[in-house]
Amino acid sequence: MPDPGRWRILSVLLVAIFMSLVSVSIVNVVLPSIQIGLGASDSDLQWVLSGYALTFGVVLVAAGRAGDILGRGPLFIAGVALFTLASVAAGLAPDPLSLNITRFLQGLGSGLLNPQAVGMIQQYFRGAERGRAYGALGSVIGISVAIGPLLGGMIIEFVGVQEGWRWTFLVNVPVGILAIVLALAWFKPRHAGAGRPKAADADRDLDPLGAVLLGLAVLALLLPFVERGAGPWIWLLLPGGAALLALWAWWEHAYRSRGRSPMVDLRIFRTHSFSNGSLIAGLYFMGVTSVWVLVALYIQQGLGGTALEAGLIGLPAALLGAYASHWSGQRVLEHGRTSIVVGILCALLGLGLTIAVIQWEAAGVLSIWWMLLTLSFIGMAQGLIITPNQTLTLAEVPLEYSGSAGGVLQTSQRIGTAVGIAVITAVAFAVQARAGWTAAITAGLCVTAASVVATLLIAVADARRSSRLSAASSGRR
Repeated sequence: MPDPGRWRILSVLLVAIFMSLVSVSIVNVVLPSIQIGLGASDSDLQWVLSGYALTFGVVLVAAGRAGDILGRGPLFIAGVALFTLASVAAGLAPDPLSLNITRFLQGLGSGLLNPQAVGMIQQYFRGAERGRAYGALGSVIGISVAIGPLLGGMIIEFVGVQEGWRWTFLVNVPVGILAIVLALAWFKPRHAGAGRPKAADADRDLDPLGAVLLGLAVLALLLPFVERGAGPWIWLLLPGGAALLALWAWWEHAYRSRGRSPMVDLRIFRTHSFSNGSLIAGLYFMGVTSVWVLVALYIQQGLGGTALEAGLIGLPAALLGAYASHWSGQRVLEHGRTSIVVGILCALLGLGLTIAVIQWEAAGVLSIWWMLLTLSFIGMAQGLIITPNQTLTLAEVPLEYSGSAGGVLQTSQRIGTAVGIAVITAVAFAVQARAGWTAAITAGLCVTAASVVATLLIAVADARRSSRLSAASSGRR
């Protein structure tokens, strides 16, 4: 029987996810304020973004596995508490080093809580309800992405550039406290041990060596893309990361061969819905996540706009993304992978129209505010892609691996995001130095479109495979 408290549990999860994502999107528009308020260097500002991304990506799979074994509820509460305390410390940071340390801690907290949320949705929801739950998650993602830059711009506008950035971290505190209070009230005692192994699963363990190997592999793969000022030597970490990843895969196979329960059962990659969905997520995030970074740069540095204007221009896109997530979540079992293909085409349309507006704005034909419309296609695409892909990718994963599998899926998104932002902004800055901001943002969006086209090819092949399997299943009946 469905758990009667499942929707209340979901509401707690959504509150915490909202908090963690607002903290990501709000920072994009307040970096100039941090630079003025703390006297931070460009390298310091880079680590404000990168430190969070690194620790978040490194702990995802291990945290998901720990939730599967030890209980998702307690680890979720621990992650929210760590994130909230780190937000307080960030808001009170006296210097750039202290701020970056707190950003590492925020990343750890977010990395702890996010896979527990995915695992608990998998645990408490089935069938069409699971799609609706992921639709609600997608809506919260869309709203948080919209509110973050807008809230950051408003805070800077009213509090001032010198100290306004502090309040962009402190706004997390009441939300975090609310999430902890609700979790303690509604997870305890029935749900505090959600995901705790049964007696039959007593031989399952945390696979600590597997966790360390995968964490080091992800760190080695991410670091060259988020720390670009260290010199060419840092790129040697990439083959090292690939070697560590191969060693981790060997260890997981050997661990299972000895009758133990590995952190990630590599057999889940034989499930086409999981492997293809993880690849789609990585490629899509590699491209489209950079759009919002490019737009913020273009509005503030290219056109001399304010943080508030940079936040406002993406607001319709994020709100449409929230609605599209809700809509697609309710119909994911009906439309399947077709929704993802349509969403990718919608993203390509939005990218093409946005490039056109940028060119026409430079020629004096159109106002840049036409991007309110063109970016809306990209926002709608977010809702049509992310929610169905998450639902379908994890649909066939065994429940006992739902946390770690969700961590793998989110890790592919984090790696895609880090690689995409590093490569695409590097292209944009290289072009800007030679040809100005109009050419720079156009070049960045073109590279983004290439990544989205690669995503489309995989999504079309996966949709065709799903259609063939569905037709074969109908013929047997």
